[in-house]
Parts: sequence; structure tokens; C-alpha cells
Amino acid sequence: MNSQYTIIIAGAGGIARAAGLMLAELSGVVPNLFILNRSLENAQKMAHWLQKGSSRGIQVECFELPEDEIPVRVREALESADILLDCLPGSQAPGMAQLAKDFNLHYANLTEYVSETETIKNLAADTGTGFLLQTGLAPGYIDVLGNHLFQTFCKRFNVEKADSIALKVGALTRHAVAPYYYGFTWSPVGVATEYLKDAVVIRDYKERTLPSLSERNRIIIDGKTYEEDLTSGGAADLPQSLSHKVRKLDYKTLRFPGHYAWVDEQLTLIGHSLHIVDELQQKMEDVIPHIEEDQIILYASVEGKDDKGARRKLEVSKKILPQKIGNHRLRTIQTTTAAPLLQSAMLLLESSAKGVILQSEIETADFLNGHFIKPIYGEIVLEL
Repeated sequence: MNSQYTIIIAGAGGIARAAGLMLAELSGVVPNLFILNRSLENAQKMAHWLQKGSSRGIQVECFELPEDEIPVRVREALESADILLDCLPGSQAPGMAQLAKDFNLHYANLTEYVSETETIKNLAADTGTGFLLQTGLAPGYIDVLGNHLFQTFCKRFNVEKADSIALKVGALTRHAVAPYYYGFTWSPVGVATEYLKDAVVIRDYKERTLPSLSERNRIIIDGKTYEEDLTSGGAADLPQSLSHKVRKLDYKTLRFPGHYAWVDEQLTLIGHSLHIVDELQQKMEDVIPHIEEDQIILYASVEGKDDKGARRKLEVSKKILPQKIGNHRLRTIQTTTAAPLLQSAMLLLESSAKGVILQSEIETADFLNGHFIKPIYGEIVLEL
């Protein structure tokens, strides 16, 4: 970012902290930063953490977001800002989007929640600012990468369609032990939700909905074996935008072998329940530890036939580890989620974008090699 913007971060958790620190350390011009959170104390703790962690210095102001009427001080902050970066839980996304619309702010969020995304698409259809949705790791980066591979495939092999697009991401620990072969590196409710909400896919060139955890396979990535299965949300809007162009498309979450079998056992014990997400989350949290040392494994591929009938495949894989930003060492899930959010913010602030912008509508090459993306994900060398 080469101009000084005023940026509101909604939330004060791990991703919000990473976004704030990366803005301070990686921006061309350090922005003014407002932290908006239900707990003023947590916002102030985040501000102290940012100021301690930044090597460049950053101006941070904290604001408490009330449940009902907006105080004058918060209103003045909203009126003076340029963009709202929503790092709150996905269930609160429509409320934050409405706030951005009411105060004529650009808006970007991270949530994989499908119904909340549809709500925001409707309310933001007529806005004079840009609303870039689902712009984290998955959904987010992985979808832009998959779309880039598809565009490259079509141009390189002189075709307009492909047989398959595969998108896979695993937020994993470095080690895994029986019986669950997993450790929490991000939100437990997010894990339980993606395991139980339906997955949107493409089958036979048509958008379809399938149950999560219903198409399990093994895959070897860079010589290591993982399990993969359908989960919800990670495909963003690609099933809509690429139907009729791709025979098969899906997003699958990567896990160490044995984890999904353990999840199946827990779901069998729970049985039919109106609160199955909460109950699975509780069963997982009862025994699975939270682990700081994490890694991200991602894989994307496009396969099909070229204009002469020969079968071709393009694929990209990455292994990303924790990284020091400023004076703090950030977990991989923090940097890989925050980087696409900040690249999206840069896109909105430095363009004339208006209305809803979905992952399929992002110019892929510029985004994937963008200012905030490259330090975290590295460069993508495939060219259109």
C-alpha cells in the first residue's frame, strides 16, 4: 500500500493480530489502524501486542463495539475509515458487512459459511464500495490458485474446458498421535462446521451439493501420504463460475491418515442430533490438544485433454511453515489466512471496485504474486 489508509480490523484474535502486524511491517506506507471488538480489553491487549511486535511503529486506536446503538466515538471512527477487515467469527459477518455498507466502507472477510455469504451478497449488491468475500486461505488463496491453473491450462493447451479441478488444503500439526491423529491449529468450531455442513462441488459440469466426509481418498504430496475428504466452504464460488467448463471440481481437506476414521467413530456415538456441530466440537475438544507449531499443506491441480487429445495435468503444491514478522513469530495459519485478506484490501483500496467481488472474479496472476502474498506463499511461476 503506497498511500496512508485508515483500516478497521474487526476482531482481536489470532488472525486479526497477524493482519495488524503484517500491515505494520509489510505496507509501503504504514496505515492508521483501528481495532473494533466486543471486548475493549481484548482490543487493548492486541494493540499492545502490535506495538511491541512492530519494528516500524504503528498508530493503533481501540473501540468497543456495543450490541445495540453505536456510540459517537465509534461512529466517528467508522466515518473516517477506508475499509473494514472482518476477522470475527463467520456468524457475525452479515452484521459487519451491514456496518461497512452503512458507513460507505470497503469490506473484506474470511468466512467459509455459505448462508452468511449469500446474505452479504444480497445486501452489498448495490453498494458504492467493494465487498470482497471469502478471502482467506480456504476459501480464498486456494480458489484463486485453482482458477489460475484452469486459465493457464486452457491457454497453454488451446482448450476451453477441463476434466477436473482439485483443491486441497490441510492446516496440520508437525506430528500426529493415535487415536485422533490431529491437533487443533485453528478454531474448533470451524473444524466441526466444515466436517458437517454440505460441500458444494461440480459433477458432470453441474453444480451439486454433497455431504461432507463422503468421498475419502489418500493422496501423496511431495512424497508424504495424507487423507483427503470433502468439507464445506473451501471451493468459494468456483462451483458456480466454472460449471459447464469443468466436468469435476471439489475442495477437500487434508488430514493425517487415521483422523477421519476417528471422526466417523465420534459421529456414530453422537447419532442423530439437532446440535451435532456443537456435540462433535465438544468431543474433539475433550481429547484433542491445541498445538502452536503448525504447517499448511496445499495442493491444486487441473487435468484434461489438450487440443490434440493428449491428457495433460498442471499441479502446484506448497508446504508453508511459521514465520517471524516484525518481533513476533506467527503461526502458519495466521500468516496464510491474513495475507490473502490484506492482498484483497489492497485490491479494494487501490482500485475503483464496487459491489460484491467473488474469488472467481479476482485477476489471478497479480493477486498470487501480490505484495502481501509473496512473502508468505512464495511466487507462482505458471504464467498465462
